Amino acid sequence: MNSMLDARRPDAATLPVIDVSGLSSSRSEDRKAVGAALRAACTDTGFFYCSGHGIPPGLIDAVFAQTRALFNQPVEAKMTLEKSKASKCNRGYEVLGGQTLEAGAPPDRKEGYYIGLELSADDPRVVAGRFNRGPNVWPKDLPGFKHTMSGYYQAMRSLSELLMDGIALSLDLPENYFDSYKRDPIATLRLLHYPPQRKDAAPNEKGAGAHSDWGALTLLLQDDVGGLQVYDHKTGDWIHADPIPGTFVVNLGDSLAHWTNDLYKSTQHRVVNVSGRERYSVPYFYDGEADYEVTCIPTCLAPGETPKYAPITVEGHLMNMFKKTYA
Repeated sequence: MNSMLDARRPDAATLPVIDVSGLSSSRSEDRKAVGAALRAACTDTGFFYCSGHGIPPGLIDAVFAQTRALFNQPVEAKMTLEKSKASKCNRGYEVLGGQTLEAGAPPDRKEGYYIGLELSADDPRVVAGRFNRGPNVWPKDLPGFKHTMSGYYQAMRSLSELLMDGIALSLDLPENYFDSYKRDPIATLRLLHYPPQRKDAAPNEKGAGAHSDWGALTLLLQDDVGGLQVYDHKTGDWIHADPIPGTFVVNLGDSLAHWTNDLYKSTQHRVVNVSGRERYSVPYFYDGEADYEVTCIPTCLAPGETPKYAPITVEGHLMNMFKKTYA
């Protein structure tokens, strides 16, 4: 393999497994213990495996079955769902090579599908033309797709909100600190299919180019193929984030880095699928209330330190990033 795309296997401490079930406990010491574990991960790589999440295995299996069925459809069927034609709010099918996450690299070797909060065309947020607000695009010939993805979307929203309470505890803030951020969040469920890495791939071509995520949290469901790599800022290496059954890979996005003045890490990651198999993954991006202004939390500043990032709304930041990666 191209040495530029090599990665090493991490030790257990690099990407820890955190049982988050304690966040649902009535005992404050249980919740604070999870907060302490989250702080250790967030100040290190900003990546961890989430166990004890309570998402039913049957729902996860159904999500993968529907994802494979969607991408196994003929190109002609998928193109009837193509997001630039089927949606005014970035919902539906994204063609292979439709996004370039890493500046200067070839387009990403992945195809995708966008799902968001289901809103009717006459909803005030849709009428006002708010970013990423509107009705979803649902395949008509995949029985169970809408029901499965809608249920999973809501399950991921609930888990994300629980994790945000844990993040607040990890920063020694009140558990409800992020409640206004959670009020009416922009959140996107994205189905992804990565074909195997091509032997004649262009230089630096990858399934997904190196990037950091944009919002607060990403909850990634990945199959057993592998391919996710995380940048280790301490060593300068890329490390494999191999699948662990029964867990999600959770990583922080730019919003949490900006809130904490980079005390918490929004780390670069990429996908290189050298397995020879088709890879499927399902990230859920939790980005927060559109009008919420992300500004530095004063208690995250070291003595004499000043904020590195200007305040910006969630919607403004997301719009900037979409323009950048879909230029």
